[in-house]
Amino acid sequence: MSIDFSKVGLKVGIEIHQQLKTRYKLFCSCPADLSTVSPEIQFYRRLRPTQSELGEVDPAAGFEFRRGRGFLYQTDTRSDCLVEVDEEPPHSLNDEAIDICLTVALMMSSKTIDEIHVMRKIVIDGSNTTGFQRTCIIALGGEVPAEGKKIPIQTVCLEEDAARKTGEEESTTNYNLDRLGIPLIEIATAPAIHTPEEAERVALTAGRILRTTRRVRRGLGTIRQDLNVSVEGGALVEIKGVQKLDLVAKVVEYEVQRQLALIGIKKELEKRGLRREDLEDRFVNITPVFEKTRSQVIQKALERGGVVLAVRLPKFAGLLGRELEPNIRLGTEMSDRARFWGGVGGIFHSDELPGYGITSPEAQAANSALGAEKLDALVLVADTPQNAEDALRAVVLRAAEALEGVPSETRSAHPEGTTHYTRPRPGAARMYPETDVPPVPISRERLERLRSALPVDPERIVERVMKGYGLNRKLASQLLDAGLDELFERIIHETKVSPSVVAVSLTETMKSLERDGVAVENISEAQILETFQLVSSGLAAKENIPDIFTWLSKHGDSSAAQALDGLGIRMLPVEDLERAVDAVVGKSRDMILQRKMNAVGPLLGTLMRDLRGRASADVVSRILRDRIQKELGDQATP
Repeated sequence: MSIDFSKVGLKVGIEIHQQLKTRYKLFCSCPADLSTVSPEIQFYRRLRPTQSELGEVDPAAGFEFRRGRGFLYQTDTRSDCLVEVDEEPPHSLNDEAIDICLTVALMMSSKTIDEIHVMRKIVIDGSNTTGFQRTCIIALGGEVPAEGKKIPIQTVCLEEDAARKTGEEESTTNYNLDRLGIPLIEIATAPAIHTPEEAERVALTAGRILRTTRRVRRGLGTIRQDLNVSVEGGALVEIKGVQKLDLVAKVVEYEVQRQLALIGIKKELEKRGLRREDLEDRFVNITPVFEKTRSQVIQKALERGGVVLAVRLPKFAGLLGRELEPNIRLGTEMSDRARFWGGVGGIFHSDELPGYGITSPEAQAANSALGAEKLDALVLVADTPQNAEDALRAVVLRAAEALEGVPSETRSAHPEGTTHYTRPRPGAARMYPETDVPPVPISRERLERLRSALPVDPERIVERVMKGYGLNRKLASQLLDAGLDELFERIIHETKVSPSVVAVSLTETMKSLERDGVAVENISEAQILETFQLVSSGLAAKENIPDIFTWLSKHGDSSAAQALDGLGIRMLPVEDLERAVDAVVGKSRDMILQRKMNAVGPLLGTLMRDLRGRASADVVSRILRDRIQKELGDQATP
């Protein structure tokens, strides 16, 4: 789908959340690392929303409370203390974290505030044991450069990261508290971004600034981008949890498609003459229609004592199956709402029937039972009477929102760039002062100390890596963008592996493995360094690197040497390599006489295929060149 983003009035704002590399958590002296031991303690809680100073309840908090979920927390005494468990007040703000945030603010020309005041932001999805997240503003204003354009910064904040979700069981969500309280910087831009590609460039530039401090964490889950997206005639939609930088543009593009499609549905409903009062919460029990159904979903629901309820959506025929973004339809969004509010597995709608085991006669009988006309759509739910009613009520509400066009809501990103409904957007009622943490004044002396030691500009780092190690701009930039430039230089200084091999392995090879489903985020820097040390010492070949990385990603704290054993990699001794080379040279004398040293390439390829990673290409190439030169010399001797 080709879209002129300037004509549709696209506006994007980005919130970048990045974990800081500090020794301790934000409000206590527990280590700011994920736990490496089994949980020792667990406890269960329910959370309730509180009213603002004006007596209002935040809509997002009210939504989470009405879901009726409980939360099972797991913790250990090494990673957490009574602060995380919410049995002790928070300690003072982490000075190290404040300094990192102030440094980033100064690098972006933001105006630092005179005194830091901590606020509470209501969050009752269980990700914090307190029912709120602590956050504080560090600086206002500033800018992020993006290829000649300067994107305004609204705020730079310091906040605590959330607990780590570990699973869900019926009405209970499980969390580990090890991540709760790790310091997090939030950089929020103004909605001054107007193309998907520009959004990605802004996120890239801001990420580079963060990484040049050398004080942020690396790896999946340590950084995420939240996107606020709107188009003309649409609404502000917040998309949370975009963890991969190269997904930002795709998420924005798909959200634009979604909003334009919803605006198109609104216009079609207006054309058909639908009014809000035409949509009624009139649910009809059509269980008898499905007494002999072959639909397994309905069969199971009826066996558990459930019912089949249906609602008529006038004028919606053909619109529930209309695609909003790849594989996401209006019916999909209604199903999302039904799952959240009714706790059901999903819905059936007339645009997809007959199907899913529901026959054409059954679909016709359902239409007759509800008195549906040609332009009407039906939605069916099979579950307990209460769940089915709650689900259909949510469907009717989503249908009513279709008359308005695009609902303003919070959505979460899928790995392929599409999104799903999460909750209503929060309002102003979610914030109130934190009374347990004293304010922190920011002195002029502190700012001058930090200003005098600001990190090197990202572009200068790229230039230095290019000149110092002979890399092209693409590789040098990729190393910086991945936060691996320091590791790259350490590997170069501690091994004899060529810079280009190291750079390609850390960037292109890692990306390729990730695309193939390898959990590269599980590989530690120590394991990566050891891998190159093995290559440098001749115990592994550079061709083995992808296999070693893949093995390490699946075997926790194992060493690269253990990976060699696990993979059965045994490097051949030099004597065996020399015999293999001699055999190939002996069979290829005619080629060597004809091509001379140009025969190295094809013969090396033949050898490396035969040796299958049991030898270093550099070692084999050196032996081969020596043998070819000797062969040519012998042939030239009278």
